Amino acid sequence: MLEILKSIIFGILEGITEWLPISSTGHLILLNEFLKLDQGDAFFEMFQVVIQLGAILAVVVIYFHKLNPFSPKKTQKQKMMTCQIWIKVLIGCVPAMVVGLLFNDWIDEKLYHWYVVAAMLILYGVLFIIVENYQRGKEAKVTRISQLTPSMLLIIGVFQMLAMIPGTSRSGATIVGALMLGVSRAAATEFTFFLAIPVMFGASALKLFKFGFNFTGMQAVILIVGMVVSFVVSVIAIKFLLKYIRNHDFKVFGYYRIILGVIVFLYFGITTMLS
Repeated sequence: MLEILKSIIFGILEGITEWLPISSTGHLILLNEFLKLDQGDAFFEMFQVVIQLGAILAVVVIYFHKLNPFSPKKTQKQKMMTCQIWIKVLIGCVPAMVVGLLFNDWIDEKLYHWYVVAAMLILYGVLFIIVENYQRGKEAKVTRISQLTPSMLLIIGVFQMLAMIPGTSRSGATIVGALMLGVSRAAATEFTFFLAIPVMFGASALKLFKFGFNFTGMQAVILIVGMVVSFVVSVIAIKFLLKYIRNHDFKVFGYYRIILGVIVFLYFGITTMLS
């Protein structure tokens, strides 16, 4: 029963941090220090993949109609516009897909360390503050996804690719890249959600294939509970973020990231020196 409770807590944290630009990795690595699942490291890696799938399913459900090019409720023009959205999403995903296929194992082996996570938390926190200050008072050049050009899509895709570095935050990096190009907060956030679908499904499929599907009955329950909780909380987090950015900027997330990065540095730095 205790393991199921832990699964719920991890699912809640994943659902919140996957979509707010504050790094799910940074939070999960901290939580895992104090609340470990007693199922082994290999299972925990699989568990993270599964709760991530729960998070991405929330986007699919919320935006199902908007992203469904076959909806009978849409006109022919609307269906064509939906197809154009998917083309833009696929273009934006190219950098992350290429690098992910080639360097996924290397990134997990070489970069999945607490000091990398802490450094990226702080770096992108500072970037959020700088970009928001620079864009203050300026009219957004792009207010709709349909206005994104191929070059913009690839640049945003490169920022999403950089988010493969642990602690960066996929949504955070993508939003920063889009804001730097003059994309409005609303369009940047929504496009970030759409970009997540193929990239996160692809990354999850790679890891599921790598780890296999050999679970005990208890482990299966832990995975299902974590996934469902992550899905429900993600729906709430996504709707909150969309409402929040109507009247607020992203600087609060920048300050939060800096504080969290410092905490990670201090905690693991002191722990390493004492060990």
